[in-house]
Amino acid sequence: MREPGHGAAHSAHVVETHISVLVFIGDRVYKLRKPVRYDFLDFTDRPVREADCRREVELNRRLAPDVYLGVADVVMNGEPMDHMVVMRALPEARRLATLVRGEADTGALIVDVAKTLVRFHGGARRAPVISATATPGVLRSQWEGNFSEVDRFVGPVLDPVVEEEIRALAVRWLGRNAALLGERIAHGWVCDGHGDLQAEDIFCLDDGVRILDCIEFSDELRYGDVCADVAFLAMDLERLGRPDAAAGFVAAYESECGERFPAPLLDFYIAQRAYVRAKVACLSDEQGVTGAGGAARQLHLLALGHLRRARHVLLLVGGLPGTGKSTLARRLSDETGWALLRTDEVRRELELGDDRYAPEAVAAVYDELLRRARDLLDAGASVVLDASWVGDDQRAAAAKTAQEGGAELAELCCTCDDAVAAARIGERLEKGKDASEATEAVRRAMAASMDPWPAAVVVDTSRDGAADLAATALRALAGLGPIG
Repeated sequence: MREPGHGAAHSAHVVETHISVLVFIGDRVYKLRKPVRYDFLDFTDRPVREADCRREVELNRRLAPDVYLGVADVVMNGEPMDHMVVMRALPEARRLATLVRGEADTGALIVDVAKTLVRFHGGARRAPVISATATPGVLRSQWEGNFSEVDRFVGPVLDPVVEEEIRALAVRWLGRNAALLGERIAHGWVCDGHGDLQAEDIFCLDDGVRILDCIEFSDELRYGDVCADVAFLAMDLERLGRPDAAAGFVAAYESECGERFPAPLLDFYIAQRAYVRAKVACLSDEQGVTGAGGAARQLHLLALGHLRRARHVLLLVGGLPGTGKSTLARRLSDETGWALLRTDEVRRELELGDDRYAPEAVAAVYDELLRRARDLLDAGASVVLDASWVGDDQRAAAAKTAQEGGAELAELCCTCDDAVAAARIGERLEKGKDASEATEAVRRAMAASMDPWPAAVVVDTSRDGAADLAATALRALAGLGPIG
């Protein structure tokens, strides 16, 4: 190994990834590519590995110029056999991943990382060929490439049910958000970024932040919306059990750049990044890395959760009193992070007189419910509306609200046996802890006047628990079949 000016050998330790071997010797790190081939890279030829080493040094000097020292040759009998990136070793204790796992207050460090990235993105290269990578077509191609690479792990490592919903939601999101992606391109948010921001590769030193290990083997995978870079680190901090740090990082980045990311966009990119890391964890599991399979499953579920959150939805959860709609609506809100509004709570807040179920009072409650929903939709949030939705006119007004708020409308109608509904109403009134004031007489009156609701997915709540019903309902809303 030729590296002029480096001192004597030290005791070494080795770290291995799915594509590289890193050898730590004293104050140096030597990074050797494995001669591997995947769908996304081919390192089987030595000249390709050498070119990639040089590209890594060039690109990573953008964020860590004093860390990437150059490329060393591995020689035998005077001839180069391979090549290594030579790096300055940085203190393990100053890794962002180490810091956020500890008990130290990392708030100021997170802000420093955000400021570093805002400056980096502000000066990063922009060009039409870069912007093209953030179009729906290219993003869908990237997802489909990942789906293909993950196929062999679905079942042995990853849950097929989770995978099916991820694929449906990712394609659905891209099909509905071409305008949003176009706006991002038009406003200059797409650049030659980092592409692989992980807390393990960020060091918070006394003289500033160093960010290592950007994607060098594929320009297309490094190009993207700055939101995608931010989402990668937010995802990784959440994976490490620090959603507070993830939220703090996003907020600090937005404050520094003076713009807020649309919530559905951020969740979509967090999901994309989690899915990519799940794939990488599967590849490591295939190579026998301990714990990689569990990490893959954790990231897989993280991707699904954020894809559910990424939908911009106005979800009507309706049905007669006692059908379990409020329980299901609450569970769906918990599962997705979507805001929850209830007519029962709105009714209590409004001054409606003695007959709160008179037609004019009901109309006032629904008008206020939809006004609040529209405010949330305009802010980029998805909303669950817990109401009976007895009349066609109420549903038509909700559909108009969804359209004007740029959201998709989804509808669930809860049903159950009459005896079950009556028992639930009696128990609820006896306990007196719920906002609902509906009696069995109110339920019978509503049943007599309820218009047919053919657009709704019917949910029978007689037997299954709320968690199972919520999971099944979310799959139905993703277009993966009926409930029942």
